[in-house]
Amino acid sequence: MKDPRSVVRRALITEKGTGLRERLNQYHFEVRRDANKIDIKRAVEAIFSVKVDSVRTQQNHGKVRRQGRFVGRRSDWKKAIVTLKPDQKIELFEQI
Repeated sequence: MKDPRSVVRRALITEKGTGLRERLNQYHFEVRRDANKIDIKRAVEAIFSVKVDSVRTQQNHGKVRRQGRFVGRRSDWKKAIVTLKPDQKIELFEQI
């Protein structure tokens, strides 16, 4: 099994994510690109000591950025939307 802290890179805190957290008990995370839904579920359960109901993922392409005449790209990344069981909460998000 992969290290849980290497699977879940960081929590994503946005206005849309806050609304989904309050209404549907869903939390957003940036995860490794090669992580699958089973890895993500096990990692979130291990790190935050909660029960996960479902996991949805999406691939995000990096934006094209310019600096003067030089063109580059940001890295592609993966987002996981984790739905917890109805009686579960992650305290990290509640403090914000």
